[in-house]
Amino acid sequence: MALRVILKEGDELLNKHCREVTSFDEKLYTLLDDMAETMYAADGVGLAAPQVGLLRRVCIIDIGEGLLELINPVVTRQSGNQETEEGCLSCPGKVGITKRPNKVTVEYFDRHGKKRKITEKQTGFLEITLATKGKLCYPMDKIA
Repeated sequence: MALRVILKEGDELLNKHCREVTSFDEKLYTLLDDMAETMYAADGVGLAAPQVGLLRRVCIIDIGEGLLELINPVVTRQSGNQETEEGCLSCPGKVGITKRPNKVTVEYFDRHGKKRKITEKQTGFLEITLATKGKLCYPMDKIA
């Protein structure tokens, strides 16, 4: 495993669209392992592939219940609304108020290509737009 550089706000790569993952192989396993090491080293709770320079639909989340790896995630159901204060590893030192569904159901693939489904109350890393613009897979609707 290796620590990866986390791109910061203003990097053009963060404004680009992510492509789907099509190969579930050693390269993907290395990416997921590196992302986890990088996220934990930065005291984060989530990290997406674009934040480490790869335009792939991959994100990892750990909100205290263990690491969750989501490949090609799709929100299939959402309900309710909530506003929460969040930070973002790509926007160090800044906090934003985000509006999110209270509950979401997400279909995704695990690292081995097995299709999975999860219903969560806290999911801010899927198809969210950075304050500046662009469709990404990590949190920060607004930056304070």
